[in-house]
Amino acid sequence: MTATQTDPLHVLREYRNLAPWNLRDLAGLVGAVLDASAITPINAAARAQPSERTIRFYVTKGLVSPPEGRGTAATYSYRHFLQLLWIKLRQMEGGTLAAITKEMQDQTGDVLERRAAQVLGPSLTSPDRLPLRGRGAPPRGKSGRALTAWLTRDAERDPQTASNWRRIPVGRGVELHVEAAHPLVRVGPDEATVAEAVRQVLAKLLPQGSA
Repeated sequence: MTATQTDPLHVLREYRNLAPWNLRDLAGLVGAVLDASAITPINAAARAQPSERTIRFYVTKGLVSPPEGRGTAATYSYRHFLQLLWIKLRQMEGGTLAAITKEMQDQTGDVLERRAAQVLGPSLTSPDRLPLRGRGAPPRGKSGRALTAWLTRDAERDPQTASNWRRIPVGRGVELHVEAAHPLVRVGPDEATVAEAVRQVLAKLLPQGSA
């Protein structure tokens, strides 16, 4: 692996190829990047996952630039991604909104990009390795196409390659083992939902009253 491939700035710029996003996908992507990082928030108020409502609030306060378009047609660019990422990183470090607002005045995208990459460092995960755990419909547009490509890559991965496994308790005497790289783990529902789905399948396979 070359130095360029491990450079956090180079990795961060890979996300530019997934833009633009809608509001939900932007919130989910930034949250996933932060969740995968090695940064621990100073307090509970600085939780990593930004909400759609929070992003709208940042736009009204001038912390995040207005999106292209209005309403459900609004889209967010790589610059919006950097702005939101930097706000959350600073909050996780203990920065107040007032201080962050002052810091971000007239800052260019290049500055935000360099600072975010520096703070995330080696913990920054490339897009194709990001554990996007989807809620509801998958991302659309370029993000959706990239996600489909990653799932295809996982399906074609050499089964002899060493991997970790996730153990999901289903019920008495039943436990589901899923490879950590499998799409069910990376982008699927939570474990409770998976376990319930397996229980329902088993109930249909077993004679009535034997469960």
